[in-house]
This record gives sequence, structure tokens and C-alpha cells, in this order.
Amino acid sequence: MREIELTAGVIAYDEVGSGPPVVLLHGLMMDHTLWDRVLPLLPEGFTYLRPVLPLGSHRRPMKPGADLTLRGQVRLVADFLDALDLDGVTLVHTDWGGALFLTAHGLDARVARQVILPCEAFDNFPPGLPGKMVALAARMPGGLQMAARQLRIGWLRRSPLMFGRMARRPVPDDLVRRWTEPLLSGDPGIRRDLLAYCRGPLDKRELVRDTEALRKFTGETLVLWSPDNRVMPPEHGHRLAELLPAGRYAEVPDAYVLSTLDEPETVAREIGGFLTLRPSP
Repeated sequence: MREIELTAGVIAYDEVGSGPPVVLLHGLMMDHTLWDRVLPLLPEGFTYLRPVLPLGSHRRPMKPGADLTLRGQVRLVADFLDALDLDGVTLVHTDWGGALFLTAHGLDARVARQVILPCEAFDNFPPGLPGKMVALAARMPGGLQMAARQLRIGWLRRSPLMFGRMARRPVPDDLVRRWTEPLLSGDPGIRRDLLAYCRGPLDKRELVRDTEALRKFTGETLVLWSPDNRVMPPEHGHRLAELLPAGRYAEVPDAYVLSTLDEPETVAREIGGFLTLRPSP
């Protein structure tokens, strides 16, 4: 893993390939390994970058006092693109929807195209039962650590309150152990960072307004949704594709939110086709 220092702190990231940059994001209490099954199947001729955002599975705490609320995390993604001087970026969203707001905050100058897998959007913050359970845990002393321990128990992990509605197929033990290790390591900085995000303010009207600001994003966008999905509503996928001026919609059947785990071949095929498609004038 490489590292880059930003205003908020040091971000680790993985980088492979060469060519136009493709930045693959991840969700809450996950890291870059969410893409491990998809990455080897993506086309050559691109640089694939996978940052580990400070969303609970990062190994190195951010600076004390860093803004890690939703707005601060959006700024952090923009700072990451700036620090690496990336231009013409294809930005790929999944599960966490915060980076959709780069356009609303005037921070999308380096983003040329986007791929939007099932993720938070409009007023769906935090999303569904799993998101509401994390928000509740964040308000209980030791609640996030307790949730992380429960994620390590297979039958609990598969409940609708946890990953049961996030992934159609069981999420492997080794992956979940990796994702929960930082939170359970005893480092108070990791817990502090995650709590800063989970306890940050959310205004539903502002969230909808910031999502709908994507009307101003003119780059080509693939909305690659999973229709059989009760956490990120299917209608949100269609709505995103309709409001984006150059948006198009495609589906990943037989997958829930974490389609990179459920159907990696389909996800790689759709993203690969989008990446190699000659951009419209």
C-alpha cells in the first residue's frame, strides 16, 4: 500500500496499472479489498486507485480535530484527487454515497466520468436497517465495537440488521475480520474517526438537494444498480440515471448492495465496457 498525506491526515491507497485514472471507493466499515474480486477482471490501459477512507476500517487514525463528518469526507475525496494530481478521473461509488456530493460542493473539476453502484443517495442516509443500526450503535458507549464483534459471527452477520440485506451471498469470514480489525484493535483514534462520521449532522433536505446537484455533472455516468435490493431503493438508481445529463442505467441481477462481492464478473464486465467506450463529444 502507498500513502499520501492530506490536510485531514495520511490516507493509504493501492495503485495498479497505467493510463487514465479510475478511483474505486468503498463503504462504511470496509476498505479497498471490497474490490479484490473485480479488480483482476477490469481492462488494462487504466490506473486503478483504491483509497482507504477513514470510515472505520482504516489502519491509521486521522489528525485530531479533522473534519470527518459527511461534508469533511467529501472534501477528503477531493483532496485525495488533488494531492495525486489526478485529472480525467472515472470515480466509482459503492455503498457510501458521500462522494456523489462533489458536484454540489464545487469539487468535481477532476472528475470526468462516474460509475454509481448501489449507494446512499437522496435522503437515504443512513441507508436501510443496516445503516440505522450503525447510527444507533454509534450513540451507545462501546456500541460500534459491539457491532464489529457481532459482524464476526456468521449467523448474526447474515441477519437483516447487518449484512443480510447487503450481500446476497455470505460475506467471507476473512474479509469481515480484516474490516473489523482496526475498530477492535484498541486504537482510540480509529473509533474517534468513525464516531465523528456517524455522529455528524444530516439534513434530509440538504441531502436531497446535494444529490440532485448531479444535474450539473455533464460527464458520462453509468448507474449500475441492483434491482433486488431493499437497502438502496431500486427507484433511486433510475432516478439518478434520469437526472444526470449523460447518465445511463444498467443492472446487476442476483446481487444486493455489495454487487462487487455477489456478482464480480457482471460488475467488471459492465464497468469495463463503460471504461473502454469512446466518450461522446
